[in-house]
Amino acid sequence: MATTIEIDNTITVGALAEQLMIPVTKLIAELMKNGVMATVNERIDFDTAQIIVGELDLDIELAKKAAASTETVRQKQVASDKATPRPPVVAVMGHVDHGKTSLLDAIRGASVVKSEAGGITQHISAYQVEHGGRQITFLDTPGHEAFAALREHGAQLTDVVIIVVAADDGIKPQTIEAIRFARKAGVKIVVAINKIDKEGADLNKVKQQLSEQDLLIEEWGGDIVVAPVSAKTQEGIPHLLDMVLLVADVEDLRADTDVPAQGLIIEAHMEQGRGSVAIALVEAGVLKPGQFVVAGSSYARVRNLETTAGKPLKEAGPSTPVIITGFKTLPEFGDTFQAVNDEKLARNLSAEQATIKRHGGGRLDINSTELIRMINRSNEVNELNLIIKADVQGSLTSVIDSLKALDTEEVVVRVVGSGIGAINDNDIHMAATSGAIVYGFHVPMPTNIKQLAARDKVSVRLYRVIYELIDDVKAELENLLPDEIVETDLGRLVVKGIFKTTKTEIICGGEVTKGKLEIPALVKIVRDKETLAEAEVTNLKRGPQDTKEVFEGEMCGVSLATTARIDLQEGDHLEFFTRTSVARKL
Repeated sequence: MATTIEIDNTITVGALAEQLMIPVTKLIAELMKNGVMATVNERIDFDTAQIIVGELDLDIELAKKAAASTETVRQKQVASDKATPRPPVVAVMGHVDHGKTSLLDAIRGASVVKSEAGGITQHISAYQVEHGGRQITFLDTPGHEAFAALREHGAQLTDVVIIVVAADDGIKPQTIEAIRFARKAGVKIVVAINKIDKEGADLNKVKQQLSEQDLLIEEWGGDIVVAPVSAKTQEGIPHLLDMVLLVADVEDLRADTDVPAQGLIIEAHMEQGRGSVAIALVEAGVLKPGQFVVAGSSYARVRNLETTAGKPLKEAGPSTPVIITGFKTLPEFGDTFQAVNDEKLARNLSAEQATIKRHGGGRLDINSTELIRMINRSNEVNELNLIIKADVQGSLTSVIDSLKALDTEEVVVRVVGSGIGAINDNDIHMAATSGAIVYGFHVPMPTNIKQLAARDKVSVRLYRVIYELIDDVKAELENLLPDEIVETDLGRLVVKGIFKTTKTEIICGGEVTKGKLEIPALVKIVRDKETLAEAEVTNLKRGPQDTKEVFEGEMCGVSLATTARIDLQEGDHLEFFTRTSVARKL
């Protein structure tokens, strides 16, 4: 009778080997046999573990056990009867270049878009503005398609989503995606039709497109608030803010302040002289300097509490975006944080979460779909080894997810290392031993590291715009693809005379019955629809004269170079064609 072993939904290769009581090298070898280059610390899902155990032919059955998870299901905070009103949290979303950041620039009176690489927001940024004596918290989410994870995260954080649509361009794919995120998060939608000052602006067209997405505006009998604005001239912006506050008032947004502070990490990065720095949104309670907070597998004694503009705060209540320093390790993008009473509890809770991540939670490196695909395809899969460094956790997540999406049956991205902060000597050493390319996104590379990379012949590429980084990796993957062989038919000749036949040469003559014959070319020798052999055309003659081409209906002589004797007969057909190698694209 088979032994049943219970494992979590996800598990590291090392932990699985331990449970199966087999050497981890044996398990890794089985994964490699199936085309998966795995390491002891990589995580696999339950279905993958089942497949591998089956391949090992062990008298063991795996069963799932309920396990704590580090995944946080985002739910709106349920306020008590004692809850007090709080500012609305507003995400600004929409298609790239439709003016999201320019609109926020106009709202808060700062210039942001000019400093953004390529004019694209690269991170979630958060700040508060005052309008009519009330606070509104804004989240600016990235516009490029590769930042879907950050945008969805932004929608889940918020009470109201402003969908920005350019009046002269209308609804685009990322607009539709933003609408989907907002609906999934169950938040109210306000549409800002931007660029109304531009030539070609058509408000009615945009309104019609909104109705096609089941967003019926108020003036047409629906409940969607529409505000025409111009970020350039600031026309309509006060009205837009009035509408946001009106929608927020209808929602009656409240939060408790007499509970331990809690909220969400929306960005995290390393800063020289300050260590781990997190941008967080307080959702309930009041956060103060000196408190202990736990965020996933990291914890902190809040050393500095600042606004996102860098001004010190004595406390931060609900819906306030803050900068927190003092974390022992870098918290992850999307971690919830909670204030606790003392350091011992904070340390224990963070250690518990770290254990869960090590043994099952967190990001999957290999899933069953990927494994099945690897088992079914040939072993001729080319891997591109990469090391990814980014400035913040959110960007790192988006970059890796976007690169993984480039995988095909023949070429795959293999992230052998990743992390936050500047490129260092460990990255270069790892790249040198694994043959990896190092990609840096919004990170510096010190001069000594540049010299080390040159010495070790490691390719390091720095980017500030995500789609440029993705395009570069895509080009590298395309270089790994075997060239596509393309055959182009030219014409056909029916053999009417054979003048010379040897092991290496045939000279014959005939009539062109189709197309145009030209050299250089190859021929297929066909008899009764069956291909007998292939040969290379070395010469064409029209009468006594050499020629480069012969047209349909003309007679000509043909010289062929062969690798073996061919029994050519009158009535056979010579089908002329060219064969070329073409670089393939993803």
